[in-house]
Amino acid sequence: MIKTIAYEAPYVVILDQNQLPQRVVYESCATAEQVAGAIRELKVRGAPLIGVAAAFGLALAMQQYQGSVADLHSYYQGKRDLLAATRPTAVNLFWALQRMDEVLQSSQGCAPGAVGERLLQAAQDLLEDDIRVNEAMGEKGQELLGGSVRVMTICNAGALATCGYGTALGVIRSAARRNKIEQVWACETRPVLQGARLTVWELMHDGIPVTLISDNMAASVMRRGEVDAVLVGADRIAANGDTANKIGTYGLAVLAAYHRIPFYVVAPSSTIDLSLASGEEIPIEERHGDEIRQFRGVYFTVPEAPVFNPAFDVTPHELITAIVTEKGIIQPPFADSMAAAFKTG
Repeated sequence: MIKTIAYEAPYVVILDQNQLPQRVVYESCATAEQVAGAIRELKVRGAPLIGVAAAFGLALAMQQYQGSVADLHSYYQGKRDLLAATRPTAVNLFWALQRMDEVLQSSQGCAPGAVGERLLQAAQDLLEDDIRVNEAMGEKGQELLGGSVRVMTICNAGALATCGYGTALGVIRSAARRNKIEQVWACETRPVLQGARLTVWELMHDGIPVTLISDNMAASVMRRGEVDAVLVGADRIAANGDTANKIGTYGLAVLAAYHRIPFYVVAPSSTIDLSLASGEEIPIEERHGDEIRQFRGVYFTVPEAPVFNPAFDVTPHELITAIVTEKGIIQPPFADSMAAAFKTG
């Protein structure tokens, strides 16, 4: 299994995904600030992994705390705010930090050192839970796929986006173990090329048949009748089923609907945000224009060219066939089915 993150005292060790596929490089983060930087710079990416990384960053900070009991909460809040500000769209980040808040609240009266240890254990629990959840989604999601299927995906929703196994790619992994996968079409995913750099590397690493296409080839491949299903991950799902995911997902969903291809979203329950009525309320992160103007320092347009660079788009629930979670497969109408499935948390 690909290891994306671990705690190796006194460091949080992360796989630097900006180095892939050319090099497999692990970076040791010694402070919460370094963890936050790794998240902002996309060394750590993928909604589930971002949440766990933030939890480890917070635990690391509390492990290092040398102040008084009286000042502990203000110190904690400062580090929490730092990590919460890294990526606004992926709700898993805030879900994980809330889990850490609950541990802190239950640690009233404990010595600072003990609080740090409890937070570290909580982060480790999140890591292990993430792997179990992903494997459960893979098993449930593969039931949607027949034999010898050809699937299309965008961005990277695999082990690299999680603590192991993956969301959309977890379904593909589980299906591949049953010899169901004939072909995976991996969209390159402009502008940072997570599909080309990460998904292709990950699937080839596992021996799963994959073919890379540029994003603007998706319609043509569908028209040729070579796609049986589209599988994508998610960064936030609103109460009505509207789903924020990597930019380009919405376009893929429109194409799938036109060609009558099922479009499946695969995400853990931590990605579902029932506090938001629709995708109109999901905050969409905008990133630096140089992500579009150049790649790894080489400009291929005018360096001063104005750029619009949203990192995510929102797919309306009407275009989604089903949402796969660890609790089961959620069918339309999503507002009713999700409220029923997640009414206890």
